[in-house]
Amino acid sequence: MEWKDGKCRCCWANPKNERYIRYHDEEWGRPVHDDRKLFEMLVLACFQAGLSWECILNKREAFKQAFDEFELETVCGYGEEKLQELKENAGIVRNSLKIIAAVTNARIFRKIQAEYGSFDCYLWHWTEGKVICETGKTNSALSDRISEDLKKRGMKFVGTTVVYAYLQAVGVVWGHEENCFLSLHQGKNMQKK
Repeated sequence: MEWKDGKCRCCWANPKNERYIRYHDEEWGRPVHDDRKLFEMLVLACFQAGLSWECILNKREAFKQAFDEFELETVCGYGEEKLQELKENAGIVRNSLKIIAAVTNARIFRKIQAEYGSFDCYLWHWTEGKVICETGKTNSALSDRISEDLKKRGMKFVGTTVVYAYLQAVGVVWGHEENCFLSLHQGKNMQKK
């Protein structure tokens, strides 16, 4: 694949989409410890189920507006009127089940925060704070365990593939491909598993 800047990237990054390139280069795989960002990425990952990440990424700003900047307490308080407004919002994915799940998941996210002190502590306790470096997977024993736990708690659209994509997005799993320019100087600092 030819890149204007001459850098090799993961095969999934679309060289014609500047937003996607920036996401790949500056965000994907970088460890996240901010609960607001972890919540945003969870909402987006759940909406991605059955769709491409590029589709969701292209609608990210619309999602941000629609979901009140991913302010957890605000989303937890959504009622029928707001749900209807979201279902009519052409800027986002208007899937009723995913919209309802976003609110349900927000409330469970808040319960996890109360139990662990933060969602960050919950998420990273699974790897004892370490980044897992692996490529070429769409799920793992780790995503299986987290998915099972989140489902048990009542979250929706958190199957093992969605959870694995989420773990990659927030940097619990460093998944840049071997020929990607980021794997060369970043991946070597990560723990191999």
